[in-house]
Amino acid sequence: MASISRRYSQFFIPTVKEIPAEAEIVSHQLMLRAGMIRKLAAGIYTYLPYGLLAIKNTEAIVREEMDRAGAIELLLPGVQPGDLWMESGRWDYYGPELLRFKDRHKRESCLGPTHEEVITDLARREIHSYKQLPINLYQIQTKFRDEIRPRFGIMRAREFIMKDAYSFDIDEEGSNLSYKKMYAAYEAIFKRCGLKFRAVEADTGPIGGSFSHEFMVLSDSGEDDIVSCQDCKYASNLEKAEVTIRESDSKNIEKEEDLQIVDTPEMRTIDEVTKFLSIGPEKLVKTLIYQTEHGPIAALVRGDHELNETKLRNVLNVQELTMADPETVFDVTGAPMGFAGAIGLKVRVLADFAIKEMKNMVMGANKNDKHVLNVNEGRDFQVEQYADLRMITSSDPCPRCGGKLVFGKGIEVGQVFKLGTKYSTALKANFLDKNGREIPIIMGCYGIGIGRVVAAIIEQSRDENGIIFPISISPFEVTILPLEMHESSVRKVAENLYQHLSNLGLAVFLDDRDERPGFKLKDADLLGIPVRATVSLRTLKSDSIEIKLRSKPDLRLLSIDKTPKAIKEVVQSLYDSLK
Repeated sequence: MASISRRYSQFFIPTVKEIPAEAEIVSHQLMLRAGMIRKLAAGIYTYLPYGLLAIKNTEAIVREEMDRAGAIELLLPGVQPGDLWMESGRWDYYGPELLRFKDRHKRESCLGPTHEEVITDLARREIHSYKQLPINLYQIQTKFRDEIRPRFGIMRAREFIMKDAYSFDIDEEGSNLSYKKMYAAYEAIFKRCGLKFRAVEADTGPIGGSFSHEFMVLSDSGEDDIVSCQDCKYASNLEKAEVTIRESDSKNIEKEEDLQIVDTPEMRTIDEVTKFLSIGPEKLVKTLIYQTEHGPIAALVRGDHELNETKLRNVLNVQELTMADPETVFDVTGAPMGFAGAIGLKVRVLADFAIKEMKNMVMGANKNDKHVLNVNEGRDFQVEQYADLRMITSSDPCPRCGGKLVFGKGIEVGQVFKLGTKYSTALKANFLDKNGREIPIIMGCYGIGIGRVVAAIIEQSRDENGIIFPISISPFEVTILPLEMHESSVRKVAENLYQHLSNLGLAVFLDDRDERPGFKLKDADLLGIPVRATVSLRTLKSDSIEIKLRSKPDLRLLSIDKTPKAIKEVVQSLYDSLK
């Protein structure tokens, strides 16, 4: 992919031997050590020349696949008018990650964290007829999200480079086709980047829309939990994973017992209460009080289950959802935190489907230091709505085929959304159809974090000595190491090879420093350039050059005259392996 050759002596690449204390994960450590990035402020990084070359090579792959899929590149402003965000309803909803400011005329503006409003504004001004559709517009641009806790280097930065594309269609059939094209383009992009990845079903989050997939790079250092099936193609982000509603083989005919209030002094947690009462956590119900923009609500889940806040937010269709503070809990239940129950509550009560099957359950008594036994829904309290509200577990079956589920970690590098008419309706981006009717444009949204891709590649492709770049995004394709630069014979062969390979169109990095052999070899491993050609007095004794792939331990000697052609073929084979 790269086509520029450089000499170390004429390049800026400040490598570091020690592991930086600030770096929490391997990709962050190696990007700092290999002179790819430097921190300016929390979550804000400078891309140094070596890192920028990897970024540019990744961008080139993205552009090629976007263009191949029929998308058209443009460039949208980074500063966005607040009025647009107010019009879409996201000015307040997006929260503190949206960096807001006022210009000299006191007009509200923001630094773009994403560009749905801006692209929809462009569409409503320029697209008026079905004859102009479908169309897919994309850009590669710097975004800014004021993360409360930026970490992991460029993996979760405040300022980052992103490719975002937006499709515009006349109907659902066309929108589905656009979605499939982008999905396929993303698979091609990540394959060419040498990544092991999986597309998983995902929540749409603050972007919105009806359907979404995240592209996850499989890695133990990933922030996201993913679940997949061993027997079918089902895969999902943990927060989106559906729990299958399993009907009981036989109706629960357990006799309803009388309510009984028991003392549970200072027993607030599931573990404390179940041990004290000598019961299993599956007999206990957690009553969780949440605050929303419409007031407090209560959510019930079984004691051995964990509430999924994303699912709860979607069921409630609210923007604000936070755990209630102790004062609110007391106002709602009449008891301190840890003793809440559903009996007598005057707020909306929702429950996970698992609660429906329970009889004679245990829950807080809404009194300090007390719980109540033998609680039954219908007799003692009412549930307004049952829904899938909990996190999926390893004991749950696959929601598609009933097979066994596997849990793992992933790094999100891209996401595709079906937006529908969320933004076109809000911003009145309409067009005239064949019958002259004015209807909203159907939209899709497709994003890739360029820096995240590079960092994810390093997380997946490295060893104890440094980075192992795939050929497609490596800043250089070949590195030449003359180990005794002060020897004229070594220097001459290295220079000739450098010129020859450059003339063949390869991107070559010549380490022309007069440093110790061990020092140069360690730097070569750290930098991770795929092909290494070593020239030394030892190799020249047999008129040879030593060739090694960074990804393999094998070494081979080639005669000097055959080396350029052989290296060209090796480089091509590395590209072919990523097709």
